[in-house]
Parts: sequence; structure tokens; C-alpha cells
Amino acid sequence: MRAYSILFVDDDEKLLALLQEYFAQEQFAVSVAEDGRKALDMLDDVKPDIMVLDIMMPGMSGLEVCREVRRSAVHGRLPIIMLTARAEEPDRFVGLEMGADDYLVKPFSMRELGARIRAILRRMDPLGGAERPESVQEIVRGGLVLQIREHTLVKDGQPVGLTPTEFSLLQLFMKHPGQVFNRMQLLESTHGEAFDGYERTIDAHIRNLRRKIDEEPGMSRIETVYGIGYRFRGGM
Repeated sequence: MRAYSILFVDDDEKLLALLQEYFAQEQFAVSVAEDGRKALDMLDDVKPDIMVLDIMMPGMSGLEVCREVRRSAVHGRLPIIMLTARAEEPDRFVGLEMGADDYLVKPFSMRELGARIRAILRRMDPLGGAERPESVQEIVRGGLVLQIREHTLVKDGQPVGLTPTEFSLLQLFMKHPGQVFNRMQLLESTHGEAFDGYERTIDAHIRNLRRKIDEEPGMSRIETVYGIGYRFRGGM
């Protein structure tokens, strides 16, 4: 089984050195970039499985890098974890709105970052590279076709780009139309375990999903059940 590849992007050279040493020992293929532009230039050569991206960098910020990646036809589905400082709480949610899959507040432990990375990689490839069962190929609901093998969505015959977190959420909803899920259940389903302070992030991912799968405002396929959570209106 091949080693997963991580691209770390941060202007703190000491932190990059620590990340590179730790995750190389954890059997990852590690690449690093000291600024956002260099990171974007490296994508075609490195082809990372996941990017860990600091928000506050001189020149091109992490938010700008995230935006450019999500606009890319080639790399648009690349999983992204944003690194933020405690004083930048609003930026965490801006990053999620731009399509980041996760965020982690500095200072952080290497073990926690490793857990976040592995959780996202499991969502991308839950069988760890093994052959997927032939019986699980796609889910079809009301004009949406979720292709499990390809990890893609087709809406009314047109492909729709989803982040790994958005795909996991939509897969859960489409497998259980009409069932109400609270935010903690959605976190546990998509992350494997609920991390402290995470319930609010589900709302950002739901907003992103709605923009991609709904036809018009006020007629969402994902319905808010006030005081509880969300459910998928499978008949739409």
C-alpha cells in the first residue's frame, strides 16, 4: 500500500521542519512550502492526498490559496485542513465557507493533527485502497446521482465538485432520506469522532452543500429541523 502524501504550507520554517520529521516517521510522504504561491506551483508535481494550510502568511494568504485550489479543475477536490490562531476565530469559518474540510487552532499537538488528517483520508478512501464492493456503486435521489466509486456527484447530468466533507455528508443524507440528524451525529459520521467546538462547523458545510445541489433558495433538498438538525428531502 502506497504512503499517503501531505503538503504542509506555512511560513514558519521551524514548524515545517517539525511537521516534516514527525509525519515522515508516521510513514507519510511529506512535502513543504513556505508560501502560498509556491504551494500552488507544487501541486502538479507533488499530487498530494491532502494539504495542511496556514491562514496567516505573507503575500498570498491561506484563504486565497484555498480559494484557488477549489477553483481548479484538476485539484478542486483536494482535502484541505486550515491552521488558525486563536485570535482569528472568524477566519476559521471563512475558511470553511471557502471549502476547507477542517480547521485546527494553533498551538496544536502533532497527534491531534495526525488524527484529523487520517479522518479525512478515511473519508476519501474508507477501505484504504482495497477494492470497493461491486454492490455499492451509486445512490440516486431526485436528480442527484452520487457515484461512490468515483467519489463524485452528478446533478441533472452535470458533474458537481464536492469536498470530501461535503461528499460524506451528502452520502449520509442520501442513504437515509427523511431521517433527521443532529449536528453531533453528523460530526461523528463525517469525522469519526466529534472534536471540541465542532458543532458550528457543520452549518458551514451544509450551506456550501446547499449552494451546490439546490435549484433555488427556499427550496433546499437539505431541510433544517429547527432545534434538532437536518434531514434530506429525498423526493425533490
